[in-house]
Amino acid sequence: MASADRRYKVLFIPVWYPTAENPMAGTFIREHARAVSLFDDVTVLYVQPVSPFHGRDRLSWRKEVDEGILTVRLRVPHIKAISYTLGVIAGYLGLTRRGYRPHVIHAHEYLAGVPAVLIGKLHRIPVVVTEHFTGFPRRTLSKGRALQAHFAFRCANTVMPVSRSLKRAIEAYGIRARFTVVPNAVDVDLFRPDSTPAGNSAPKRLLFVGLLDPSHKKGVPYLLHALAELRRLRDDWRLDLVGDGPARAQYESMAQDLGVADKIAFHGFKSKTEVADFMQTADFFVLPSLWENLPVVLIEAMASGLPIVSTVAGGIPEMIDEETGILVQPRDSSALSAALDRIIGSLDEYDRELIAKKARRYSHESVGKAIHSIYRECVRR
Repeated sequence: MASADRRYKVLFIPVWYPTAENPMAGTFIREHARAVSLFDDVTVLYVQPVSPFHGRDRLSWRKEVDEGILTVRLRVPHIKAISYTLGVIAGYLGLTRRGYRPHVIHAHEYLAGVPAVLIGKLHRIPVVVTEHFTGFPRRTLSKGRALQAHFAFRCANTVMPVSRSLKRAIEAYGIRARFTVVPNAVDVDLFRPDSTPAGNSAPKRLLFVGLLDPSHKKGVPYLLHALAELRRLRDDWRLDLVGDGPARAQYESMAQDLGVADKIAFHGFKSKTEVADFMQTADFFVLPSLWENLPVVLIEAMASGLPIVSTVAGGIPEMIDEETGILVQPRDSSALSAALDRIIGSLDEYDRELIAKKARRYSHESVGKAIHSIYRECVRR
């Protein structure tokens, strides 16, 4: 439901955004765009660095409607950060030549914030930046990248980390800005509790959804070791593992070596709708991440009414309490196994409707309304 306030023209400039080649890239940013579109008119300008790049493709421009959002995709040569900045500026100038001028520019991640604030200063347009990057809590920013973050955040009207934990991690770099924490958003109409729960079905269905990458940031090796321990305690469970990536073959081999391959179904990449279906048939959700900010997949699991086993990483403790699940320390397979055993034995104690209700604060309407209020303050300053 849209606000009675004025609808602003908002230009999203994301560093990451879903593409045909990588449909999972930046899906959390598209969810923000969908949330904002309830209250404001959103145009997305996604500048996609491409390598190798051929001269005939230079600054190729494509306009489409993606999930109801007008999206302009501009391909630029992938050389250095300067090529990205110039690509964004070229994209913005292309929009102005077509008669477009936004009331607000909304960058997603500090690298997009650099060209956004340059454009904002030149054209007197307020700029806000949403930050999602795990490099801040992991302390992986190079000196040059940290300087870019300082510049973007200092010049922005408002900086919106998606969690309080991320805000503290940004400040640990000595960065000062006008911060307002605004979380990630999910579609609570798509992700909702099953109206006909399975009850006391056996075996219990565990669900994991995530990228299977060689950095193991989602903690899958620790999950597999925990499941091997769990199997020695009980056999009334199975895991649906949804997701794909370069480490999939390694994880399948590890599951075989640990003697749990017959208890795990590797399903590969699935669409949002398919993930929602998996969540409706699961008994609980597990995400043993090594680091996170505010994982959308946990919000989706909560909105689906699933009890959760996860880790004390980033903003996760801001989401999960004793009524919604169990948290353990990252990289602790034994503690994870004990938590899995405990939650399987106490599933009836969790109120799925209450869990789903707690996820409402991450709905498109709630998050979109919060961001619209920030736009209004910036425009009126």
